[in-house]
Amino acid sequence: MSGSLFDDDHAPAAGRAAPAANAPLAERLRPRTLDEVIGQRHLLAPGKPLRAAFDAGRLHSMILWGPPGVGKTTLARLVAQAFDAEFIQISAVLGGVKDIRDAVERAQAARRAGRSSIVFVDEVHRFNKAQQDAFLPHVEGGLFTFIGATTENPSFEVNSALLSRATVHVLQPLSSDELGELLDRARAAVQAPPFGDSARQRLIGYADGDARRLLNVVENVAVVMGGATLIDEALLERALGDQLRRYDKGGEQFYDTISALHKAVRGSDPDAALYWLVRMLDGGVDPRYVARRVIRMASEDIGLADPRGLRMALDAAEVYERLGSPEGELALAQAVLFLAAAPKSNAAYMAYNAARAFVQQDGTRPVPLRLRNAPTKLMKQLDYGRGYRYAHDEAEGFAAGEHYFPDDMGTPPVFYRPTDRGLEQQIADKLSRLREANQRTKSSDA
Repeated sequence: MSGSLFDDDHAPAAGRAAPAANAPLAERLRPRTLDEVIGQRHLLAPGKPLRAAFDAGRLHSMILWGPPGVGKTTLARLVAQAFDAEFIQISAVLGGVKDIRDAVERAQAARRAGRSSIVFVDEVHRFNKAQQDAFLPHVEGGLFTFIGATTENPSFEVNSALLSRATVHVLQPLSSDELGELLDRARAAVQAPPFGDSARQRLIGYADGDARRLLNVVENVAVVMGGATLIDEALLERALGDQLRRYDKGGEQFYDTISALHKAVRGSDPDAALYWLVRMLDGGVDPRYVARRVIRMASEDIGLADPRGLRMALDAAEVYERLGSPEGELALAQAVLFLAAAPKSNAAYMAYNAARAFVQQDGTRPVPLRLRNAPTKLMKQLDYGRGYRYAHDEAEGFAAGEHYFPDDMGTPPVFYRPTDRGLEQQIADKLSRLREANQRTKSSDA
């Protein structure tokens, strides 16, 4: 695999017409064969999963998961081209049921003409469960091959039925060397002069693995470069304006900075937390991404020590959606300060992880009959719900001695261990009293 965007003579690759000369640079440099793709060697190098599927002629439904600008749409188009399939694209942001219905009709028409079809859903995580389910019978029936693209973890954003029928391929941000290769091709395409070393490194750092972002900058540079014989940092700043900030110039890795914010919140240092928040916003990070991470912090590091933290984080995200920048950023700052000052507990986070690990290794145990719902006469005849003690009818609203785990489990595990901080101190005291009541009841029954 050459890893270049063009063949040696720069002629358009076979199988797809060259884009118009006035098309956006990202479209003009879009790879037209698999060998032109820059990056994703872990999927496209000889013997790797996607390359092997291409070479063997085995088309399969897939989900392409990765950050923006790494080639998800390009790969979907190349799949369609390689298998001479009808390419039907839907945007989950703008599309709805009608678009799904239209895609099915197009695929049916293609089948009648003897062609296979690929339905490509961009940002598939934006589709709700019903919309995702609408694809299932057509994927299972072989009407079309489904390809979804997402920037979000499909384990959480794609329903399990659709996920089980698609192979997840994880795409990686482009490396600095790969972005450098792309920059050279882009510069040649717009006939720009060379980049100075500092400007080149600053632009590659600003792109942060995103090919589309780099190409957009080169296109802007071409507009403002005039008769320049060298593209330096000053010219780069004129092209980018306020977008190019010290966040990029300093060369910090994106995840290092969000990690610093998270650790400052966890460490109860509101000043440091505010500093890292402002650094991220000043560096051009999407405030919506920051909001999502702040919500995560509220659950992971504050939890039930102060449940108001989660509500505060959710409110901040909503306020930002309503106001945008810069007004909405104040709400994010307020949430970060609250979380940093709040009592800390990771008990809920640890309990969830422990319960998840336990269930994965323990297997599936039957639900005790007394805990089952009995909405029908047959279920009642089968003793569903028999013997269940309604806690509200018991003293203090607690059915002392009742057992809510599967009957064959033996000694029940303890996942949640509240701390002695904040509200969790009261929760711990209450749980201790309830466990003592359970023990007294069991002792008197023995």
